[in-house]
Amino acid sequence: MQSEGKIVVASQHYPPDTSTTAAIMAEIACHLAAGHEVVVLSGSPGPLPAALTGSGKPRVIAIKNRMAGKAALVRRGASELLFATRTFFALIRELRRGDVVLTVTAPFMLPYAVAAAAWLKGARSALIMHDLFPDVLVMAGLLKPGSIGMKMMRAANSLMFRALNAVITIGRDAERPLLSYSGMTRNKIRFIPNWATIAPGPRPLTSDNPFRTALSARFVVGLSGNLGFTHDPEIVFEAARILKGEPDIHFLLSGWGIGFERLKQLQATANLPNVSFVARVEDSELEAFLAAANLWVIPYRKDVAGVSVPSRFYNLLAVGRPVVLVSEPEAEAALTVVENRLGWVVTPGRPDQLAEAIRIASRAIDGAMAERAVKAAARFDRKTAMNAYVALIDELLRNRGIVEQR
Repeated sequence: MQSEGKIVVASQHYPPDTSTTAAIMAEIACHLAAGHEVVVLSGSPGPLPAALTGSGKPRVIAIKNRMAGKAALVRRGASELLFATRTFFALIRELRRGDVVLTVTAPFMLPYAVAAAAWLKGARSALIMHDLFPDVLVMAGLLKPGSIGMKMMRAANSLMFRALNAVITIGRDAERPLLSYSGMTRNKIRFIPNWATIAPGPRPLTSDNPFRTALSARFVVGLSGNLGFTHDPEIVFEAARILKGEPDIHFLLSGWGIGFERLKQLQATANLPNVSFVARVEDSELEAFLAAANLWVIPYRKDVAGVSVPSRFYNLLAVGRPVVLVSEPEAEAALTVVENRLGWVVTPGRPDQLAEAIRIASRAIDGAMAERAVKAAARFDRKTAMNAYVALIDELLRNRGIVEQR
């Protein structure tokens, strides 16, 4: 039996988009649709996969959207503003008093539009916080601390957090920076970590793995996924440069984003013999690719704690691989690595430390670490996360008093 009030999911990324955010939002929307009417406002055009259509699935409304590349900052900002504006008017048409709208911080202007529309229509709103703006922009060097732009965005955030009914964090480290905003209270924060999209289980290292066959090195270091403004591609390349005289160690790189473009530029100049690039790996090949490396690197810039959490982290654990995380020790992924003894945490900006951690990993034979990684991934499972989302949405649907109190 469906509860009173419907759920609207607003996301720029949704299938047929193949990003991690799209997969996460589709999982949540489809699970909620089992017990509620769910409408998705999607910024990803194209036909949906068959598994996401039919009875008991969300109704998807496409919002016209055209995104520029991350390097084209002015055009990208204009496109994001236009998408957020179109989503705002779509929400004004769709929302009714008592509905719940769920959104995510991509693009960063979207939550402002969602919170405003929900407030105007007497609906409740929840935000899944993958990245905290403007802190991400400061971390990436695009905004200066204390600048007018920073102050304006923080003021806008205070208003937004006051209007939102719930903020879902995927890292424990997010609570402290969130509570620095006057509009945020601890009772609004819910910690629901993301999950591994690959079934947890140890994958053996095999010589016939298609991504290893062309490599003669015994020990393969992997880097995968979207490298955005919060990541530091140069620390990985400099670590490879330090280790170029050790033929047993090879770097296998595959992904997209501005960080990977930078890596390709660096390699075009240096032509390191221990670095190889692979085209973006399709979902059907992801498991084999993740199983190809002995060790995975996640390279963040400094001040990542509370600002961003790597979604790919859980899949790396799911295949039973240790990780080297470049971040502050109080960051969510770093806490998980240390608490469960899953690898190494390296100081941002120190390629020498990264190279040394890789060197140590290449000499260690620790099957127990692989078992611990799989065990840790199993705790970050889809069922636990979906149950938490259902509980939160049901609470918001029932608790009409929240709307009138705010």
